[in-house]
Amino acid sequence: MDFEGRVAIVTGATRGLGRAAAARLHERGASVAVNVRDRKRAESVARSIGERALAVPGDIAAAGIPDEIVRLTRERFGRVDILVNNAAFAHSTRFPNLTVDEWRLALEVNMTAPFLLIKAVFPIMKEQRYGRIINISSTAGRTVSTLGGAHYTASKAGLLGLTRAAAKELGQYGITVNAICPGMIDTELTHENASPELLQRLASSFPVPRLGTALEVADLICFAASEAAGYITGASLDINGGDLMM
Repeated sequence: MDFEGRVAIVTGATRGLGRAAAARLHERGASVAVNVRDRKRAESVARSIGERALAVPGDIAAAGIPDEIVRLTRERFGRVDILVNNAAFAHSTRFPNLTVDEWRLALEVNMTAPFLLIKAVFPIMKEQRYGRIINISSTAGRTVSTLGGAHYTASKAGLLGLTRAAAKELGQYGITVNAICPGMIDTELTHENASPELLQRLASSFPVPRLGTALEVADLICFAASEAAGYITGASLDINGGDLMM
């Protein structure tokens, strides 16, 4: 219960890493605002997580939604301590078929929305002199995506730049900003973009020859969100079974 009394916002919490992170933070004592685009699904996720979970629905790429998510969270819980920017646009469209509209949408969801959410929580965290911001990037942001398109790689690399810049400016207010860079994780999204045979072949080439789990990533998110990580900021924390070094 090391997060007792803390309040977290997790975007893209309907499934996968976001759902696991929201559930883990709640399990460890936090009150959690869960963001899912659809209201009914958001409310269903919140109910399934527990009594200290709040549904804050909306498309984070839509005008005004980041501010509304933060407003509703503070209105319900009185503060915001942790922001997990997890929601992502992750399509595998290849360069010849990649339109400018799809490119812009990836940047809106994967970079601009996290920027706006950081802007929205900043005044609260500054007033508290405490905050933990965790941006979910990807191994793609460190190298290039195996399954995603150029727009996914570019936006996740840009998110690492945003992480460093925000960390440099916000640290003086007691706010840390870090990125998590998952590799190949066993989630619904991964299975939607690759066959079982391809995933098995890829996993067998890793030093730890398997896919990672959502819970393993959630636990790393929790570490970055904890008081124990108070002297870590601007970092890109890898969790990839050793894939990055191969």
